[in-house]
Amino acid sequence: MKETENRFVPPAGAAPIIQLQGVAKYFPGVVANEDVDLEVMPGEIHALLGENGAGKSTLMNILTGIYQADAGEIIIDGYQRTFATPLQAIGAGIGMVHQHFKLVQAFTVAENIHLGWSDTPRRASAAVLEGRTAELAEKFNLQVRPGAVVSDLSTGEQQRVEILRVLARQARLLILDEPTAVLTPAEARELFLALREFVSGGNAVIFISHKLDEVMEISDRISILRGGRKIATKQTAECDPHMLANLMVGREIVLADMRTRAPGAAPVSREPVLVLDKVSVVDGGGGRLLDEVSLELRAGEILGIAGVAGNGQRELSQVLTGVRRASSGQVVVGGETLNGANAADFAALGIGHIPEDRLNSGLAPAMSITVNAVMREYARPPVSSGGGYNPRAAQLLAVDIARAADVAIPDFGMPVRNLSGGNQQRLVARREMRIADKVLVAAYPSRGLDVGAINTMLRYIVELRDAGAGVVLISEELEELLNLSDRIAVFYEGRIMGIVQNDNPDIEEIGLLMGGRKKKKAAA
Repeated sequence: MKETENRFVPPAGAAPIIQLQGVAKYFPGVVANEDVDLEVMPGEIHALLGENGAGKSTLMNILTGIYQADAGEIIIDGYQRTFATPLQAIGAGIGMVHQHFKLVQAFTVAENIHLGWSDTPRRASAAVLEGRTAELAEKFNLQVRPGAVVSDLSTGEQQRVEILRVLARQARLLILDEPTAVLTPAEARELFLALREFVSGGNAVIFISHKLDEVMEISDRISILRGGRKIATKQTAECDPHMLANLMVGREIVLADMRTRAPGAAPVSREPVLVLDKVSVVDGGGGRLLDEVSLELRAGEILGIAGVAGNGQRELSQVLTGVRRASSGQVVVGGETLNGANAADFAALGIGHIPEDRLNSGLAPAMSITVNAVMREYARPPVSSGGGYNPRAAQLLAVDIARAADVAIPDFGMPVRNLSGGNQQRLVARREMRIADKVLVAAYPSRGLDVGAINTMLRYIVELRDAGAGVVLISEELEELLNLSDRIAVFYEGRIMGIVQNDNPDIEEIGLLMGGRKKKKAAA
């Protein structure tokens, strides 16, 4: 934390809120954690860094009772504790917001906030629960819609509900796993204010993030994991992002300008490969989620989509991939109008889709890694031939996809949910790129990835562009869009505010467009 005026100073000799000593966790063929020591003091925001698969989530799952350690101790306030269930950890004052949401999709926001909470009034009406939720949202500076059904919310809105649900319970130790991955910069700042207020009373936060600038801004100390082991704990004031990146990945990370095309890359086509012509999407209440959107995408180019979360990006990606039908207007791919087509029809025409919610929209979490890797080619040879499924061919294809995605997998039969978030993302990306002969729609493809994995993911996209496919890149990271896109379309409230050429972009103009305003022209 940079502010010190309200900072909690623990008394001399105070015990850490939490200590982990020699913690280890092993899975078949995988060392998830080994000999990890970690301590978090009262009043501290302690950042936890590491590559995807470095063991961060596993370590926190041990601390919250989801997993049990194979070795080592958990010490709370100086006393050894063992948590057999998450409920026991919650009872000890440890709360966690997971990277993958734990909400009940069919319940309202207010119902999710109050579910399983001892402070929930008995026989409370929906209006009472929604009123209490609105008060909590105001207290913690997190905007939510108390009466909305969770399944109707964007990913960013669902994340805010998760954060509010845990903050409302006032855990002494709050663990946040990539909490800002789906928040706008303004929303992240509001969250940081809430966290600083939370620790000013002597509580503590473990903050897991791949956004190094955020880590530098919010944390007091930083611990780095690599290969399941803790390799360093440092005062944030002694660090810089370059040092942290090197500690995380163990090598130098060099980010090049990815707009430069490789020798022999396919040229940008004259005719568009994908066209949206005055496409609108209307919700059940008559509200316009997309409002007469017209776009053209050419083969061999990357079209960036910029905008604050919740301004139509989710609906755009769904319409572009057949997940959702447009209420009006036309979707044309390769000269073929697809107004009545479904997602399978779009995929058959060569449109791949990296969805914003990889685990629930891009994968079948309980099914094997093999099934998830080959599901787009399940009905094609060699996976299926003559009406029969060939398990051996499926396994070989899954191995090829995992190798191309640079994902180390000890057992292809285990559920795909057992992979780290970054490995899931890379697997989905490579699977979708195999079918994206014409178009790849990539919604927040680098969300939740570490600095090394982001570089790899973006190179995947550039390779596909250079091979002649058109790419629609949806991102909230403006730097990412500027580094890859040929053009950037800026969305606000379901409308295109403007399309900016990326040869010499005006950053101020893009920012104004994202806020629903246009730059005033200078007087002649």
